Amino acid sequence: MQRLRVVTYNIAHGRGLQPIQGLTSRRKIRSNLLKIAKLLSDLKPDVVALQEIDENSSWAGSFDQLQFLADFAGFPYTVFGINNRREGLLKLNYGNAILSRHPIADSETVVFGRKRVGEKGFLFAEIDFHGRRLPIVNMHLHYRSRAHRFRQVEKVMEYLTHKQLHRRTVWLTSPIVCGDMNNPSHTDDATKSLMGYFSLHGHYTLHPQRARTFPSPLPQRTLDFVFLPPGCVEVYCLVVRSWLSDHRPVMVEFKLP
Repeated sequence: MQRLRVVTYNIAHGRGLQPIQGLTSRRKIRSNLLKIAKLLSDLKPDVVALQEIDENSSWAGSFDQLQFLADFAGFPYTVFGINNRREGLLKLNYGNAILSRHPIADSETVVFGRKRVGEKGFLFAEIDFHGRRLPIVNMHLHYRSRAHRFRQVEKVMEYLTHKQLHRRTVWLTSPIVCGDMNNPSHTDDATKSLMGYFSLHGHYTLHPQRARTFPSPLPQRTLDFVFLPPGCVEVYCLVVRSWLSDHRPVMVEFKLP
């Protein structure tokens, strides 16, 4: 049995704790991303799921943040899942992304709606883990509307059901699912709904179970999660004490089946 270490992290476009997007200088964003790269390098994850990451957005320094992190944190494989695109003077390209130490064999981006700004979505990827396909989903749900979140996780469930029925490769496990859910697990909301769906496919576990992730200086709520599929055992979960974003990163290490 081999161990895998996964991190999920909403990096808030690299702006740190600045509450308003677009007021942080390019220099400050790069400085903050260097610190995030150092943090990821120290954590030594196999796979990192990132939310709120930009590819050449004017409000976030106009550079490729994913490539920047890959270069400075030492990840040879990357994939972007852009949920928002806007051309012109105020160009925007941002969404979710994955950093990996293992080849990314396949990927697909699903956007929940059609807005050009503020839209959420999820990124599905198959990691080539020592010759076997490891499916991972990285998602970001609506920050305010419970009704939106329910519709969004329904789309995730429909996608995964179709994917499992029609996939052309053998998976090492059922999908590992992670991201910024924007709601805690104990309320009647999207996280609980998604966990109910996964319970139909075996004994999934949800991490972290108690530690809080948001806001990072003094966390009040748990919004960031990793759903681990059946067969993943000897789980160690850590919510990392960090103030480089308004969210704290969540690291989960476990044995694969």
